[in-house]
Amino acid sequence: MGKLNLFSISKKITAGAKSGVAMLFISIFLMALQAVSAEEVNDKNQPQSASPVLQSVIDAARASATQSYEQDDHGLNSALKEMEYTTYRSIRFKSEESLWRDENDYEVQFFHPGFLYEHPVTIHTIGSDNAPVRLPFDKTMFSYDGTSKALADLTDTKSGFAGFRLHYPIKNAQYKDEFAVFLGASYFRLVGKNQVYGISARGLAIDTALAKGEEFPHFTEFWIVEPKEGQPITVYARLESPSVSGAYKFIIQPGLNTKVEVQSWLFAREDVQKLGIAPFTSMFLYGENSEKRHDDYRPEVHDSDGVLMVTHADEQIWRPITNPARLQITSLSDTSPKGFGMLQRDGEWGNYLDAEANYHLRPGLWVTPSQGFDKGRLEVVEIPTKSEIHDNIVAFWTPVQPFNAGDSRYFAYTLSTVEQNPFTSELASVVRTRQGKAVLPGDEFKDERLSKTRQFSIDFTAPEGTECDAEAMKLVVQGANGTISQQRLYAVADGKEWRATFFVQPKEKQTVDMRAYIEQDGKRISEVWNYVYQPLQ
Repeated sequence: MGKLNLFSISKKITAGAKSGVAMLFISIFLMALQAVSAEEVNDKNQPQSASPVLQSVIDAARASATQSYEQDDHGLNSALKEMEYTTYRSIRFKSEESLWRDENDYEVQFFHPGFLYEHPVTIHTIGSDNAPVRLPFDKTMFSYDGTSKALADLTDTKSGFAGFRLHYPIKNAQYKDEFAVFLGASYFRLVGKNQVYGISARGLAIDTALAKGEEFPHFTEFWIVEPKEGQPITVYARLESPSVSGAYKFIIQPGLNTKVEVQSWLFAREDVQKLGIAPFTSMFLYGENSEKRHDDYRPEVHDSDGVLMVTHADEQIWRPITNPARLQITSLSDTSPKGFGMLQRDGEWGNYLDAEANYHLRPGLWVTPSQGFDKGRLEVVEIPTKSEIHDNIVAFWTPVQPFNAGDSRYFAYTLSTVEQNPFTSELASVVRTRQGKAVLPGDEFKDERLSKTRQFSIDFTAPEGTECDAEAMKLVVQGANGTISQQRLYAVADGKEWRATFFVQPKEKQTVDMRAYIEQDGKRISEVWNYVYQPLQ
């Protein structure tokens, strides 16, 4: 499954906070809007008699929230919990044991419990009779090779599974491709036809980047509904954590881009300080915008390169991701945004040159809100990392409305994988962000201030049929904690792109919060470039 450190983010944040390193840089660019009440769980957003199994899952979550939190490890043997990575990798699911093998276009394969996955999940199947049937664990589903042979007899029918993955023939009729996997805490990953796994989605994030440490909810139980021919596959899930109990419905449609209709019913057993809805987890080691270069033959290494949000007022904001020297948190506020996501806009092979990781094929994830996304903010957490094995970027929607013990909330949204961009925009969009010294070689010794000045260069796509007109167009650059100067805007790449350049001089060593966009005759014709620059210490 690639990266192993599913829980490293919480540990990194907590360690940074305890050492005094955790500094929060909050940038809110939209004016405060009138608060709107969050949507509670009610008769209108529950399926009730229309889907009795799902309703029972919701009712169980509601009842659980009135009780103390307990984690069930299914009596998993300690030897399975303590096994090493190489041993776990040597336990393989037998493809011939796949659920619905040769009976359906879809097939389901399962993961063995143990290693990082110390709290197995219970899995049920739902057939045409709409009656759930628990799927018992069966060791004959797996082959135990090498050092794992000694562990083969340590399970029983109640052991549960670590998770599961879904297969469907999205590339051709001869082979069923893996397109979704649910494994570890509330993580799940999705890919479309021409994509490879990268960014992860989560069911829920709680208290991310707080000094007390992050709380990781777990999916504890799944119901997989056998799909009819040509239809998407539906999965129900139960979620538990010390603070929250929840129920989820996922309608998953694999394809060129895999799309998921998500509904969640959440019940608070304790007060939640920060609720993260539709969370993403990704990796950014370095890219074209990095100030400090890595000793690596690959020009860029990242699963995602930026966050995009379209506000209720159709303002399109692009926020490039960084690998900061210190923990960094930024946010974009809005009421009822039209969409947001974390993207891998750069899909050019030559910008990565990695024939194994294939970073140019990593998908983005895009959220189209439906219900529950009232006044709140899109929060982006960037954690320093020195290795690409660490997921160090998190983003999620945080409602303004408090979520306290006894409260309930309902959220609905569409989650989709995307290649480079989720839609075609009439606005000029950011192609690349670069920075460098703002002085000629040797001049930095003449004036110490010059050595601290950075030159930023942002390239925008030129909308079709629009030429760069120096008289009618204007580059608008705004910044906090720094001085902006020498703004320029001109055409490059035979007029197919527009280049915006400017100098930034930070105030002492303060973080500079910047916005830039292009106007024509007083009207914004580009998306808003938003960047937070941390001067190197």
